[in-house]
Amino acid sequence: MLALSAEGILPKVDYAIFADTGWEPGAVYAHLDRLEREIAEPAGIPVLRVSSGNIRKDALDPDHRFASMPLYVLNKDGRPGMTRRQCTGEYKIKPIKKKVRELLGYPYPARIPKGVFVEQWVGISTDEFHRAKDADVKYMRNRHPLIDMGWSRSDCIRYLTSLGLADTPKSSCLGCPFHGNAQWRNIRDNSPAEWQDVVEFDAAIRKGNARANATGNKLLGEAFLHRSRVPLSEAPIDHVTAAEWAAMQQELTDTGPDLEELEQGVIDGCSPWACRGEVEQVQDDFGLAS
Repeated sequence: MLALSAEGILPKVDYAIFADTGWEPGAVYAHLDRLEREIAEPAGIPVLRVSSGNIRKDALDPDHRFASMPLYVLNKDGRPGMTRRQCTGEYKIKPIKKKVRELLGYPYPARIPKGVFVEQWVGISTDEFHRAKDADVKYMRNRHPLIDMGWSRSDCIRYLTSLGLADTPKSSCLGCPFHGNAQWRNIRDNSPAEWQDVVEFDAAIRKGNARANATGNKLLGEAFLHRSRVPLSEAPIDHVTAAEWAAMQQELTDTGPDLEELEQGVIDGCSPWACRGEVEQVQDDFGLAS
């Protein structure tokens, strides 16, 4: 959307906002620097980076309030479970709302007058039209330009490729539990230091986040980053799932994701108002919002 705006295909935006969880892959930060330098600055579009803190550090700090990640849990009775997902709201949506209020001239806790709002673009393509949601506040009105243009994910990839941006990485925390096997393998095989980082984090959160343990709200079971509910270093990430094959078929046939792909959350990535890794069944079971 930033490139489309910079080229004049879409109207020129006033700002582009990136919500930084503090734990993105190095490739994402490098890509963001490139976008700012080669696309945003020449077009006169400021890129604002906002943050609520470092999600990895906060999870391991017993003195810090932590918004929980959707960790896979193995309960003492052997039954599987999952912790609530609060991270997108805390580390993505909250800092964006704070910045939007500032841009409007009404920082919290000032009351924003009726009729004062921003038009906010959310980059959801036609493949995921069901994830197009309204903002939950009146001073932000979500629009979905890619859907309006009838663009699929494949259309986006072709456009990025034409700009020399075919290697655009997905934005998501290094240790996001919604990663599919392919993304875990990519970290392991291409970034040993980052792989070591997530393996160490996986071991550190086995009993839940540090603040909960410090306040006596211990997890009744064990927590894991991988859906197999075994330590990440031992998880079967080399297994190519049916959902991965479906995703590859999608690339070849230019079709949308199938039901199995959606159920297994293989279309991973983290975007405000559109956490693409969350599984619909998990939403039903735990009351998680997109």
